[in-house]
Amino acid sequence: MRYLEGIVLKKWSAAVLAGALAVGALAGCGGDDAGSGGGGDDKLVMGFSQVGAESGWRTANTKSIQESAAAAGIELKFSDAQGKQENQIAALRSFVTQKVDAIILAPQKETGWDVVLRDAKRANIPVVLVDRGITGSPDSYATLIASDFVAEGRMAGEWLAKATNGQCNIAELQGTTGAAPAIDRAKGFREAIAKHPGMKIIEGLSQTGDFTRAKGKDVMQAFLKSPNGGQIQAVYAHNDDMALGAIQAIEEAGKKAGTDIKVVSVDGGKAALDALAAGKINCSVECSPRLGPQAFEAVQAVLNGQTLPKQQVVKDRLFDSTNVQDVMARKDYWE
Repeated sequence: MRYLEGIVLKKWSAAVLAGALAVGALAGCGGDDAGSGGGGDDKLVMGFSQVGAESGWRTANTKSIQESAAAAGIELKFSDAQGKQENQIAALRSFVTQKVDAIILAPQKETGWDVVLRDAKRANIPVVLVDRGITGSPDSYATLIASDFVAEGRMAGEWLAKATNGQCNIAELQGTTGAAPAIDRAKGFREAIAKHPGMKIIEGLSQTGDFTRAKGKDVMQAFLKSPNGGQIQAVYAHNDDMALGAIQAIEEAGKKAGTDIKVVSVDGGKAALDALAAGKINCSVECSPRLGPQAFEAVQAVLNGQTLPKQQVVKDRLFDSTNVQDVMARKDYWE
Protein backbone atom coordinates (compact mmCIF):
# COMPACT_ATOMS: atom_id res chain seq x y z
CA MET A 1 0.00 0.00 0.00
CA ARG A 2 1.37 3.40 -1.00
CA TYR A 3 -0.38 6.56 0.07
CA LEU A 4 2.08 8.76 -1.79
CA GLU A 5 0.49 8.26 -5.18
CA GLY A 6 -0.85 11.67 -6.18
CA ILE A 7 0.68 13.48 -3.19
CA VAL A 8 3.19 16.26 -3.72
CA LEU A 9 5.38 16.19 -0.62
CA LYS A 10 6.12 19.90 -0.60
CA LYS A 11 5.64 20.46 3.11
CA TRP A 12 8.21 18.33 4.90
CA SER A 13 11.26 16.39 3.95
CA ALA A 14 11.98 13.17 5.81
CA ALA A 15 15.14 14.71 7.22
CA VAL A 16 13.30 17.71 8.64
CA LEU A 17 10.59 15.57 10.23
CA ALA A 18 13.14 13.12 11.60
CA GLY A 19 15.06 15.97 13.22
CA ALA A 20 11.93 17.41 14.73
CA LEU A 21 10.88 14.04 16.08
CA ALA A 22 14.29 13.59 17.65
CA VAL A 23 13.75 16.87 19.49
CA GLY A 24 10.35 15.57 20.60
CA ALA A 25 11.89 12.37 21.95
CA LEU A 26 14.43 14.37 23.94
CA ALA A 27 11.70 16.64 25.27
CA GLY A 28 9.87 13.59 26.64
CA CYS A 29 6.81 14.51 28.68
CA GLY A 30 7.90 18.09 29.26
CA GLY A 31 6.91 19.60 25.92
CA ASP A 32 4.71 22.60 25.22
CA ASP A 33 0.99 22.40 24.57
CA ALA A 34 0.01 20.86 21.26
CA GLY A 35 -1.45 22.74 18.34
CA SER A 36 0.98 25.52 17.45
CA GLY A 37 -1.40 27.69 15.48
CA GLY A 38 -2.91 28.08 12.07
CA GLY A 39 0.21 27.00 10.24
CA GLY A 40 1.62 27.99 6.88
CA ASP A 41 2.67 26.05 3.84
CA ASP A 42 5.61 24.48 5.66
CA LYS A 43 3.62 23.06 8.57
CA LEU A 44 2.56 19.43 8.64
CA VAL A 45 -1.10 19.19 9.67
CA MET A 46 -2.44 16.04 11.30
CA GLY A 47 -5.74 14.95 12.77
CA PHE A 48 -5.95 12.98 16.00
CA SER A 49 -9.18 11.29 17.04
CA GLN A 50 -9.11 10.10 20.65
CA VAL A 51 -11.70 7.86 22.32
CA GLY A 52 -12.11 10.20 25.27
CA ALA A 53 -10.72 10.77 28.74
CA GLU A 54 -12.34 7.89 30.59
CA SER A 55 -9.18 6.82 32.39
CA GLY A 56 -5.76 7.95 33.51
CA TRP A 57 -4.28 5.83 30.73
CA ARG A 58 -6.31 7.63 28.07
CA THR A 59 -5.31 11.05 29.41
CA ALA A 60 -1.64 10.07 29.40
CA ASN A 61 -1.97 8.73 25.85
CA THR A 62 -3.45 12.02 24.65
CA LYS A 63 -0.71 13.96 26.40
CA SER A 64 2.01 11.87 24.77
CA ILE A 65 0.69 12.48 21.25
CA GLN A 66 -0.02 16.18 21.82
CA GLU A 67 3.40 16.84 23.29
CA SER A 68 5.18 14.88 20.56
CA ALA A 69 3.32 16.91 17.93
CA ALA A 70 4.15 20.20 19.62
CA ALA A 71 7.83 19.32 19.98
CA ALA A 72 7.98 18.40 16.29
CA GLY A 73 6.28 21.61 15.19
CA ILE A 74 3.26 19.75 13.82
CA GLU A 75 -0.18 21.36 13.79
CA LEU A 76 -2.41 18.80 15.51
CA LYS A 77 -6.17 18.96 15.09
CA PHE A 78 -7.44 17.13 18.17
CA SER A 79 -10.89 15.63 18.66
CA ASP A 80 -12.12 14.06 21.92
CA ALA A 81 -14.95 11.65 21.03
CA GLN A 82 -16.23 11.45 24.63
CA GLY A 83 -16.50 7.68 24.31
CA LYS A 84 -18.75 7.71 21.23
CA GLN A 85 -17.77 6.10 17.95
CA GLU A 86 -20.12 8.34 15.99
CA ASN A 87 -18.12 11.34 17.21
CA GLN A 88 -14.91 9.73 15.98
CA ILE A 89 -16.39 9.02 12.57
CA ALA A 90 -17.55 12.64 12.30
CA ALA A 91 -14.07 13.83 13.29
CA LEU A 92 -12.40 11.66 10.66
CA ARG A 93 -14.77 12.96 7.99
CA SER A 94 -13.88 16.50 9.05
CA PHE A 95 -10.16 15.71 8.82
CA VAL A 96 -10.66 14.37 5.30
CA THR A 97 -12.58 17.50 4.31
CA GLN A 98 -9.79 19.66 5.75
CA LYS A 99 -7.23 17.67 3.71
CA VAL A 100 -4.90 16.95 6.61
CA ASP A 101 -1.62 15.24 5.80
CA ALA A 102 -2.25 12.22 8.04
CA ILE A 103 -4.60 10.92 10.73
CA ILE A 104 -3.91 9.22 14.05
CA LEU A 105 -6.88 7.20 15.31
CA ALA A 106 -7.42 5.50 18.68
CA PRO A 107 -10.60 3.57 17.75
CA GLN A 108 -13.39 3.26 20.30
CA LYS A 109 -14.19 -0.27 19.14
CA GLU A 110 -13.14 -2.75 16.48
CA THR A 111 -15.99 -2.54 13.97
CA GLY A 112 -17.74 0.15 11.94
CA TRP A 113 -14.80 1.94 10.30
CA ASP A 114 -14.91 0.67 6.72
CA VAL A 115 -16.66 3.61 5.04
CA VAL A 116 -14.81 6.50 6.68
CA LEU A 117 -11.41 4.85 6.31
CA ARG A 118 -12.15 4.17 2.67
CA ASP A 119 -12.84 7.88 2.26
CA ALA A 120 -9.49 8.71 3.88
CA LYS A 121 -7.68 6.30 1.59
CA ARG A 122 -9.34 7.75 -1.51
CA ALA A 123 -8.14 11.17 -0.37
CA ASN A 124 -4.59 9.77 -0.05
CA ILE A 125 -4.54 10.48 3.71
CA PRO A 126 -2.67 7.77 5.64
CA VAL A 127 -4.16 6.56 8.92
CA VAL A 128 -2.04 5.30 11.82
CA LEU A 129 -3.91 3.40 14.53
CA VAL A 130 -2.76 3.64 18.14
CA ASP A 131 -3.69 1.49 21.13
CA ARG A 132 -6.54 -0.48 19.52
CA GLY A 133 -6.99 -2.45 16.34
CA ILE A 134 -9.96 -2.72 14.03
CA THR A 135 -11.59 -5.40 11.92
CA GLY A 136 -12.11 -5.06 8.21
CA SER A 137 -9.66 -4.46 5.39
CA PRO A 138 -6.02 -4.20 6.53
CA ASP A 139 -5.42 -1.89 3.57
CA SER A 140 -7.52 0.81 5.24
CA TYR A 141 -4.71 1.85 7.60
CA ALA A 142 -0.93 2.07 7.46
CA THR A 143 -0.01 0.44 10.76
CA LEU A 144 -1.23 -0.25 14.31
CA ILE A 145 0.97 0.71 17.26
CA ALA A 146 -0.29 -1.13 20.31
CA SER A 147 0.43 -3.54 23.09
CA ASP A 148 -0.43 -7.22 22.78
CA PHE A 149 -3.63 -7.23 24.81
CA VAL A 150 -3.98 -11.02 24.70
CA ALA A 151 -0.47 -11.34 26.14
CA GLU A 152 -1.36 -8.82 28.86
CA GLY A 153 -4.38 -10.89 29.91
CA ARG A 154 -2.32 -14.04 29.80
CA MET A 155 0.39 -12.50 32.00
CA ALA A 156 -2.23 -11.45 34.56
CA GLY A 157 -3.79 -14.92 34.60
CA GLU A 158 -0.46 -16.69 34.90
CA TRP A 159 0.59 -14.44 37.78
CA LEU A 160 -2.67 -15.10 39.64
CA ALA A 161 -2.40 -18.84 39.07
CA LYS A 162 1.09 -18.89 40.55
CA ALA A 163 0.10 -16.66 43.49
CA THR A 164 -2.89 -18.87 44.41
CA ASN A 165 -1.44 -22.28 43.54
CA GLY A 166 -4.06 -22.61 40.85
CA GLN A 167 -6.98 -22.36 43.28
CA CYS A 168 -9.03 -19.18 42.99
CA ASN A 169 -12.59 -17.89 42.49
CA ILE A 170 -12.46 -14.73 40.41
CA ALA A 171 -14.66 -11.73 39.64
CA GLU A 172 -13.91 -9.88 36.42
CA LEU A 173 -14.32 -6.20 35.58
CA GLN A 174 -14.33 -6.02 31.80
CA GLY A 175 -13.50 -3.02 29.66
CA THR A 176 -15.86 -1.31 27.24
CA THR A 177 -17.95 -3.85 25.32
CA GLY A 178 -16.59 -4.33 21.81
CA ALA A 179 -13.25 -2.65 22.50
CA ALA A 180 -10.16 -4.58 21.47
CA PRO A 181 -8.47 -4.38 24.92
CA ALA A 182 -11.59 -5.78 26.60
CA ILE A 183 -11.96 -8.62 24.10
CA ASP A 184 -8.29 -9.58 24.08
CA ARG A 185 -7.54 -9.17 27.79
CA ALA A 186 -10.49 -11.42 28.57
CA LYS A 187 -9.25 -13.96 26.03
CA GLY A 188 -5.67 -14.05 27.30
CA PHE A 189 -6.73 -14.32 30.93
CA ARG A 190 -9.07 -17.20 30.18
CA GLU A 191 -6.35 -18.99 28.23
CA ALA A 192 -4.09 -18.80 31.28
CA ILE A 193 -6.56 -19.94 33.94
CA ALA A 194 -7.97 -22.72 31.72
CA LYS A 195 -4.78 -24.64 32.51
CA HIS A 196 -5.80 -24.76 36.18
CA PRO A 197 -9.04 -26.64 37.02
CA GLY A 198 -9.17 -24.96 40.42
CA MET A 199 -9.46 -21.48 38.89
CA LYS A 200 -12.74 -20.07 37.61
CA ILE A 201 -14.54 -16.83 36.91
CA ILE A 202 -17.61 -16.95 39.14
CA GLU A 203 -20.88 -17.27 37.25
CA GLY A 204 -22.53 -13.89 36.84
CA LEU A 205 -19.51 -11.98 38.14
CA SER A 206 -17.99 -10.83 34.85
CA GLN A 207 -19.38 -7.47 33.73
CA THR A 208 -18.21 -4.32 32.00
CA GLY A 209 -16.99 -1.39 34.05
CA ASP A 210 -16.35 0.68 30.90
CA PHE A 211 -12.72 1.27 31.90
CA THR A 212 -13.82 3.90 34.48
CA ARG A 213 -13.12 4.07 38.19
CA ALA A 214 -16.68 5.07 39.08
CA LYS A 215 -18.29 2.20 37.21
CA GLY A 216 -15.63 -0.23 38.40
CA LYS A 217 -16.62 0.66 41.95
CA ASP A 218 -20.34 0.36 41.21
CA VAL A 219 -19.99 -3.05 39.56
CA MET A 220 -17.72 -4.38 42.32
CA GLN A 221 -20.23 -3.22 44.94
CA ALA A 222 -22.93 -5.16 43.11
CA PHE A 223 -20.67 -8.22 42.89
CA LEU A 224 -20.00 -8.19 46.63
CA LYS A 225 -23.72 -7.91 47.42
CA SER A 226 -24.69 -10.68 44.98
CA PRO A 227 -25.52 -14.25 46.12
CA ASN A 228 -22.08 -15.37 44.91
CA GLY A 229 -20.24 -12.38 46.35
CA GLY A 230 -18.91 -14.33 49.29
CA GLN A 231 -16.98 -16.62 46.94
CA ILE A 232 -14.76 -13.86 45.55
CA GLN A 233 -11.09 -14.46 46.25
CA ALA A 234 -9.67 -12.22 43.51
CA VAL A 235 -10.78 -9.53 41.09
CA TYR A 236 -9.29 -9.19 37.62
CA ALA A 237 -9.79 -5.68 36.23
CA HIS A 238 -9.06 -4.91 32.58
CA ASN A 239 -7.50 -1.60 33.60
CA ASP A 240 -6.11 0.19 36.66
CA ASP A 241 -8.98 2.66 37.00
CA MET A 242 -11.54 -0.11 37.44
CA ALA A 243 -9.19 -1.86 39.87
CA LEU A 244 -8.89 1.31 41.95
CA GLY A 245 -12.68 1.63 41.96
CA ALA A 246 -12.97 -2.01 43.01
CA ILE A 247 -10.58 -1.38 45.90
CA GLN A 248 -12.88 1.37 47.17
CA ALA A 249 -15.84 -1.02 47.04
CA ILE A 250 -13.90 -3.80 48.78
CA GLU A 251 -12.82 -1.51 51.60
CA GLU A 252 -16.29 -0.03 52.04
CA ALA A 253 -17.55 -3.60 52.39
CA GLY A 254 -15.21 -4.06 55.35
CA LYS A 255 -12.71 -6.27 53.53
CA LYS A 256 -8.99 -5.76 52.93
CA ALA A 257 -8.03 -5.30 49.28
CA GLY A 258 -4.91 -7.24 48.38
CA THR A 259 -5.36 -9.65 51.28
CA ASP A 260 -8.98 -10.76 51.63
CA ILE A 261 -9.46 -10.25 47.90
CA LYS A 262 -6.47 -10.18 45.59
CA VAL A 263 -6.52 -7.44 42.94
CA VAL A 264 -4.94 -7.89 39.51
CA SER A 265 -5.10 -5.21 36.83
CA VAL A 266 -3.66 -3.99 33.55
CA ASP A 267 -2.05 -0.60 32.74
CA GLY A 268 0.73 -0.21 35.30
CA GLY A 269 0.44 3.54 35.85
CA LYS A 270 1.68 5.42 38.91
CA ALA A 271 -1.67 5.29 40.71
CA ALA A 272 -1.67 1.50 40.46
CA LEU A 273 1.96 1.26 41.52
CA ASP A 274 1.19 3.39 44.58
CA ALA A 275 -1.63 0.96 45.44
CA LEU A 276 0.69 -1.97 44.77
CA ALA A 277 3.34 -0.55 47.09
CA ALA A 278 0.61 -0.15 49.73
CA GLY A 279 -0.40 -3.80 49.31
CA LYS A 280 -3.87 -3.04 47.88
CA ILE A 281 -3.10 -4.18 44.33
CA ASN A 282 -1.16 -7.41 43.99
CA CYS A 283 -0.15 -7.25 40.34
CA SER A 284 -0.48 -4.80 37.45
CA VAL A 285 0.57 -5.61 33.90
CA GLU A 286 2.01 -2.61 32.09
CA CYS A 287 0.37 -1.12 29.01
CA SER A 288 2.33 2.00 28.10
CA PRO A 289 0.32 4.97 26.80
CA ARG A 290 3.44 6.83 25.65
CA LEU A 291 2.89 6.13 21.97
CA GLY A 292 3.39 9.64 20.58
CA PRO A 293 7.01 9.40 19.38
CA GLN A 294 6.43 6.02 17.74
CA ALA A 295 3.21 7.24 16.08
CA PHE A 296 4.95 10.20 14.48
CA GLU A 297 7.85 8.04 13.36
CA ALA A 298 5.27 5.87 11.60
CA VAL A 299 3.72 8.91 9.93
CA GLN A 300 7.16 10.04 8.79
CA ALA A 301 7.85 6.61 7.29
CA VAL A 302 4.52 6.47 5.43
CA LEU A 303 4.91 9.99 4.03
CA ASN A 304 8.39 8.95 2.91
CA GLY A 305 6.89 6.11 0.88
CA GLN A 306 7.64 3.17 3.17
CA THR A 307 5.31 0.24 3.70
CA LEU A 308 5.03 -0.57 7.40
CA PRO A 309 4.18 -3.82 9.20
CA LYS A 310 0.51 -3.99 10.01
CA GLN A 311 1.22 -4.10 13.74
CA GLN A 312 4.07 -2.75 15.82
CA VAL A 313 3.91 -4.36 19.25
CA VAL A 314 4.83 -2.35 22.32
CA LYS A 315 6.65 -4.46 24.90
CA ASP A 316 5.03 -4.54 28.34
CA ARG A 317 6.23 -5.49 31.82
CA LEU A 318 4.62 -7.01 34.91
CA PHE A 319 4.75 -5.21 38.24
CA ASP A 320 4.28 -6.87 41.63
CA SER A 321 5.82 -6.77 45.10
CA THR A 322 9.14 -8.08 43.79
CA ASN A 323 9.93 -5.07 41.62
CA VAL A 324 7.57 -2.19 42.46
CA GLN A 325 9.95 -0.41 44.83
CA ASP A 326 12.76 -0.43 42.29
CA VAL A 327 10.48 0.79 39.50
CA MET A 328 9.17 3.63 41.66
CA ALA A 329 12.64 4.62 42.85
CA ARG A 330 13.72 4.97 39.22
CA LYS A 331 10.44 6.70 38.31
CA ASP A 332 10.21 4.21 35.46
CA TYR A 333 6.46 4.47 34.99
CA TRP A 334 3.81 6.60 33.30
CA GLU A 335 1.39 8.92 35.06
